[in-house]
Amino acid sequence: MSVLTVNAGSSSLKWSVVDPPETLASGTVQRVTDHAAALRGVLDEAPLDALEVVAHRVVHGGERYSAPVRITDAVLDSIRDLSVLAPLHNPVNADGIEVAMEALPDVPHVAVFDTAFHATLPPRAHTYAVPRAWNVRRYGFHGTSHAYVSREAARLLGRDPEEVDVIVLHLGNGASASAVSKGRSIDTSMGLTPLEGLVMGTRSGDVDPALILHLRRTLNLSTDEIDKVLNSRSGLLALAGDNDMREVHRRIEAGDAAAELALDVYCYRIRKYVGAYLAALGGADAIAFTAGVGENDAIVRERSLSGLERLGIDLDPERNCAGGPVISSDASTVRVLVVPTDEELEMATQAVALVR
Repeated sequence: MSVLTVNAGSSSLKWSVVDPPETLASGTVQRVTDHAAALRGVLDEAPLDALEVVAHRVVHGGERYSAPVRITDAVLDSIRDLSVLAPLHNPVNADGIEVAMEALPDVPHVAVFDTAFHATLPPRAHTYAVPRAWNVRRYGFHGTSHAYVSREAARLLGRDPEEVDVIVLHLGNGASASAVSKGRSIDTSMGLTPLEGLVMGTRSGDVDPALILHLRRTLNLSTDEIDKVLNSRSGLLALAGDNDMREVHRRIEAGDAAAELALDVYCYRIRKYVGAYLAALGGADAIAFTAGVGENDAIVRERSLSGLERLGIDLDPERNCAGGPVISSDASTVRVLVVPTDEELEMATQAVALVR
């Protein structure tokens, strides 16, 4: 079944044509200012002759959507309503859906939600200790990637996903960790929004919530200004002067102490989450690195797991430099893996399953 996947980001548009498990064509449009125009251009160029379904990535499904869903006018309205939880992403996702449905009215359109995989978080993991009347909770993101990678990790171990406990480390410009027990997400580092958790390219990750009040009092920054800084001008960018990990490494090689500290903070935060999720799972069968940094940066992988030998985690330096898929030593009781993510294939697979 031929599937067009549409992944409209805040300033980019990724697409692919997939006949699971084979990807037939793909592309990315960068620096997008008009997503509708960008998508129309993709639809003119992509091989859509035998298209049978369109799968759309939607960042936030809130508590309404815990699985893929056929898109109707009502679903589209609710995706827009959920923009209050993802103001940079859901409106763009909805615009892309509208354009695609107008251009391709005769095929089913399916929304695949980034938050859906984490709908299995138990209350102890998704509950904030704040007044219930606020109606806020942790949702988690990168769910499509975490679902695919945790399942692939089990396959590499030669076991059924329902028999395996995996810690997934999705490390790209956005970064998140998840604890996956027997195929179900039981904890994840991102929260109400994608800001919580690991240090990222431009996002701060975990900070003291009182930081916002402190900045209001001392610098008289507005909430919108603080929001923009924490999401767009923090993380590696704030610490090292660049949000590209390759540039951070180049700066370290040139003797830049700020870049060295940035890498140390980045990897230390990952290491803390690995320890926390080992506790949450009661031990893990595997740790899986994925996404741009996770798949390609041996230094980050090594520094993120160094010192954890007493927890059964032991990297093999040669295997790590070679890039895997297995990068742990034979003595390691926790297998450490490098698993390339394929969110488009996961989206297509989920969409096909729903339509059929």
